[in-house]
Amino acid sequence: MRTTIMVIAMMIFMSVVGESQEKKVPPKGKEIAVIETSMGTIEAELYREDAPKTVENFVRLAEKKYFNGIIFHRVSKGFVIQGGDPSGTGTGGKSIYGKDFEDELNPATPSFKAGYLKGVLAMANRGPNTNTSQFFIMLKDVPRMPKNYSIFGKVIKGIEIVDKIGEVEIIPQMGPSDGKPKVDVKMITVTIRHEPVETAK
Repeated sequence: MRTTIMVIAMMIFMSVVGESQEKKVPPKGKEIAVIETSMGTIEAELYREDAPKTVENFVRLAEKKYFNGIIFHRVSKGFVIQGGDPSGTGTGGKSIYGKDFEDELNPATPSFKAGYLKGVLAMANRGPNTNTSQFFIMLKDVPRMPKNYSIFGKVIKGIEIVDKIGEVEIIPQMGPSDGKPKVDVKMITVTIRHEPVETAK
């Protein structure tokens, strides 16, 4: 009887420890996504305060090397470049949550107020609350774009690489200026760099 109780207690303890380890507390400071592509490196600051669930999804996928080797399957000239689908077709992708997850569109956040500016990272979707792993980067400011896509970061370095990707030759699929690059543009690696909070001297 005593042995059974001890076994049950140990199982409960291990379960609690496992849960606490899985729920990692994000470090304070800036989170920078470093996207090394076949055309150069892009760095983007992630907006965890504005879109915590979206950033957690992106960071955890990056840590699992999910994005490594994935192509930018869509270039819409003067609008966006899009990637994050392992199938390379624009129809795939998955989240860390095991299912589509909800949009984060809070009108009170700075990124929502600013809208879809050049360099912004936002989630691609098939409609409301259908986020997985696909995301896009804006090629120019589109102030009147409907705010239907969760903004979770912005390019802070390498915007010229984004521009270069946006200028590649494409195979038209969704109109003459919107399609798949003729030559694959890959995300070789996607890693997350943490920068500590700067303290006043």
